[in-house]
Amino acid sequence: MKFIARFLLSVLGLLIIAEYVPGISLEGIYVATISVLILGLLNAVVRPVLFILTLPITILTLGLFSFVLNALLFWFVASFIDGFTVDGFLAALLGSLLMTVVNMLGSSWIK
Repeated sequence: MKFIARFLLSVLGLLIIAEYVPGISLEGIYVATISVLILGLLNAVVRPVLFILTLPITILTLGLFSFVLNALLFWFVASFIDGFTVDGFLAALLGSLLMTVVNMLGSSWIK
């Protein structure tokens, strides 16, 4: 039940982010649902591998490169889903930061 609530909160968060962040657009709730599902799968499977591969640069930047990884994954998901567009790296960075905040607040709220 908690998983479904967090998932729905992420979908709602992505819809709100797309509404207010310039450069990010969604065509509807179906596209947002698919985007959150794929983003979650990539964060669970691909992100740990990328984090290990880029560990030296992450250490050198004191962990700030992890924001870049999140933004690149966010942008990557938008690149192959029709109806979900991100117009540049800065929009992807802001969108991924806001998605992180939404997920953190949702996880603390749904306990």
